[in-house]
Amino acid sequence: MLKKALYIFITFVIPSICFGDDNVQALFASGNTSYNKGQYKEALAAYQKVFDSGYESAALYFNMGNASYKTDDLPSALLYYGKAHKLSPGDEDINFNIRFVNQKTTDKIDEAPEFFVTKWWRGFILGFSANVLGWLSVLFVLAASGVLILYFFTGSVAIKKSSFYGAVILFVLGAFTIFTAGMQVSYFSGHKEAIIFNPSVTVKSGPAEKAGALFVIHDGTKVNVLDDSNGWLKIKLTNGSEGWIKTGDAKEI
Repeated sequence: MLKKALYIFITFVIPSICFGDDNVQALFASGNTSYNKGQYKEALAAYQKVFDSGYESAALYFNMGNASYKTDDLPSALLYYGKAHKLSPGDEDINFNIRFVNQKTTDKIDEAPEFFVTKWWRGFILGFSANVLGWLSVLFVLAASGVLILYFFTGSVAIKKSSFYGAVILFVLGAFTIFTAGMQVSYFSGHKEAIIFNPSVTVKSGPAEKAGALFVIHDGTKVNVLDDSNGWLKIKLTNGSEGWIKTGDAKEI
């Protein structure tokens, strides 16, 4: 449990602190200024420099998605929105923009029916960003430690009793947030997605040029990546259809 807590802290909490770098802030602000002036390509270039400096965040990807949309690059917009969603899955602005841009893509694919418990569980673990869960877990554990110290040093029986139960509750909350963050990380690790970038892609029945054609999908379509083999990706659509495409036809979120 401690190992997972440290992993979550290092992976999600520390990067948010690193945003304090003056150069990163200046580049991010420069991108925002260019965007507000309608200079979307310049904004993208500034945001890309922020990313190249080793920083990533939901806000950065969200802005890159917005700038890409303004340049009519729908696949890139959905790619960046998808990356933002992975870092902050409960963000309504990100989710709204994903739905909005999806309406403008060529393929309108219905989702296969899903068991309500599965849908509820996914919504629950994706309700908060792993960053927020990481911070909450650290705060709960620190608060529990502080209350536990009070338990050992107070002479009052009433305070001793309340501080003991308070520490237990806070530790449980800390463990729960760590568990939820871990489930969220596991979810995204096990659900690889990609965006189609070529205007038209023929999905094959196998990982070979001579394999039979199954159906055609277009740029901007999101697919689940099930497997890869020698330059081919096995994909699955939200309606359950499966097949193979070339690796270069899509970019992984």
